[in-house]
Amino acid sequence: MRILHLSDTHGLHHQIHDLPEADVIIHCGDISNNGTEEEVLDFLNWYIELPYPHKIFVTGNHDLCLWDAEGIEELPDNVHFLQDKGVEIDGVKFFGIAYNHSEELIPIGTDIVITHEPPVMILDQSIGIHWGNAPLRNRVMDVKPRYHLFGHAHQDYGIVKQDGIVFSNAALLDDMNRLVRRPRLFML
Repeated sequence: MRILHLSDTHGLHHQIHDLPEADVIIHCGDISNNGTEEEVLDFLNWYIELPYPHKIFVTGNHDLCLWDAEGIEELPDNVHFLQDKGVEIDGVKFFGIAYNHSEELIPIGTDIVITHEPPVMILDQSIGIHWGNAPLRNRVMDVKPRYHLFGHAHQDYGIVKQDGIVFSNAALLDDMNRLVRRPRLFML
């Protein structure tokens, strides 16, 4: 399974071109800049049209209008809004946590954890501040997924393997909100 990971596009998704082929595309939040319904609808229309068999996304701190949403009406069956819930695709178990929600919801047996926030002290630094979540790190270390995908800390785009878990921060924008990076492709 090929997984394409991206995060923190902040409304600049139309500037992303020549995306590689994948089976699943995952966006880890901050799809919008100001959290308006118009911005989110623009992103959703773009995302739905992408030629991927499965599309997953979670909310970020900028996606205000979606923070308390339990679902989004009329999404195609292959678009999964993982707001504190999971989906299984071809035997791989994905679980997404909404921004500022409880990491305790992540079930044991999850293969890929999807959050906006990074775990504390792992690819979590931006403008000299560690933005990571300590309880999230503790839960991920307990669950032991194969991958933990996130964004949020623009400066710490990268990938680290620790305790058998691949941690990936795919924030595409730099700290000046310029689109400077490419989405990351994983092969499971």
